[in-house]
Amino acid sequence: MSELISPPELFKCLADATRARLTLLVAREGELCVCELIHALEDSQPKISRHLAQLRSCGLMLDRRQGQWIYYRINPALPAWVTQVLDITLQANLPWLHADTQRLDAMGNRPQRASACC
Repeated sequence: MSELISPPELFKCLADATRARLTLLVAREGELCVCELIHALEDSQPKISRHLAQLRSCGLMLDRRQGQWIYYRINPALPAWVTQVLDITLQANLPWLHADTQRLDAMGNRPQRASACC
């Protein structure tokens, strides 16, 4: 589906503030686990997981399991225009994400990542 994503589909996927924040944080970091996203957004695991599932179903995110952790990353198969929109949006909105990134950067005991296999 990611090759066929249209602008309305992309913007519908990102129309919720939680999904937009999750997507931009993952774009900033490259990959984050659910526990890091819960900590950064100060939201419940069910809410974060529900929004991540929606982002997966839109084709924006991929996940992988490493032991007990599930990591999310931006789908590398997205069209270039989508990646550009995400990059520009991230750079233009760092102040909007400031509190989230501060919490993430200050998080102790972050899970250790093995090299991404995919």
